[in-house]
Amino acid sequence: MASNRIQLRRFALSLSIMLMLCMLLWMWAALQREESTLAIRPISQASMPDGFSISHHLDANGIRFKSITPQNDSLLITFESSEQSAAAKRVLDSTLPHVYVVALQDEDNDPQSWLSRLRDTSHRFG
Repeated sequence: MASNRIQLRRFALSLSIMLMLCMLLWMWAALQREESTLAIRPISQASMPDGFSISHHLDANGIRFKSITPQNDSLLITFESSEQSAAAKRVLDSTLPHVYVVALQDEDNDPQSWLSRLRDTSHRFG
């Protein structure tokens, strides 16, 4: 009888330790997600592009996105990885009119700091 209780306690302890390890692994995996965000903003008095046309350009090139959200005077597109974001930036740079700036948004700093990462537009002059 006493050995059955000891075995039951060991089993319960082992099960709880395994459950804790699974929860820690799940939390670690959730924290390792590398979301990336692109911001589209008009350069001058141009109107914002609509989310439908942006999603059409991305879908046509096989780029998956999580969400498209208007915020202040910009359009934020969230991706699951930085690779998807970089591919989307290349597509949108080539397909959108030149009155829009497509920039990677820095997730760690202020939401308006994306202006510091403007794309290279030197090829548009001349």
